[in-house]
Amino acid sequence: MKAITSPGMRLASILSVGLLCALGAFAAPARAAGDLPTITAQSWSFNGPFGTFDRGQLQRGYKVYKEVCAGCHGMKFLHFRNLGEEGGPEFSEAAVKALAAEVEVSDGPNDEGEMFDRAGRPADAFPSPFANAQAARAANNGALPPDLSVMAKARTGGADYLYALLTGYSDPPEGVTVAEGMNYNKAFPGHQIAMAVPLFDDGVEYTDGTAATLDNHAKDVSAFLMWAAEPKLEERLRIGLRFMIYLVLLTGFLYLAKRRVWGSLKH
Repeated sequence: MKAITSPGMRLASILSVGLLCALGAFAAPARAAGDLPTITAQSWSFNGPFGTFDRGQLQRGYKVYKEVCAGCHGMKFLHFRNLGEEGGPEFSEAAVKALAAEVEVSDGPNDEGEMFDRAGRPADAFPSPFANAQAARAANNGALPPDLSVMAKARTGGADYLYALLTGYSDPPEGVTVAEGMNYNKAFPGHQIAMAVPLFDDGVEYTDGTAATLDNHAKDVSAFLMWAAEPKLEERLRIGLRFMIYLVLLTGFLYLAKRRVWGSLKH
């Protein structure tokens, strides 16, 4: 005997199948997301609608980057002049020139058609630690150190993730085997990372009286990388606040205008 189905029953059946397919599609990503490390939120001066960067922290963070991270990681989108711009570390003009002059830059060609080396200038970009990607891999057992210019925005969690990564090195749990050339890190997806432990207590000497601890090194360089990824953050927040005030005032004026136009009419 042939079953009798109405158009409504057929539509309900189609919708049910579609719903089951959708739930199945989302189930695997949800399980995968559950395997990701939990990143603890930190207290940052630049968080929230009124956030600002701590100038001293950015200057210390640049020092950590320069003395530790720059040996393997470049920041090709940053120029030395950015270090003196408003909203950033705000080094003095003389300090920016001195920091740029510490590096040697290949320039040219000269009048004889030859390249030459010169001291860096504020307009120069941060130098890359390696001539090319192949050289970088050869020096790091096949691993390619990523550029850090926008790393704080390229990773979920931003500065919180960077801080967790830098402080997440530990011995592997019992039963966990770490591959040769890899290191165990609680914050890194998969927990095995090629980068060796970069920061230690007293690894970078501070000159402003801040304790040179691993925790402070990690926080300072994470804040610096956040600024590098979003150097106009303070300006963006100021513009957003002004726009919100404008919208509130506009709403008030529109309400008063509505009352004036329609208030005298009988409903």
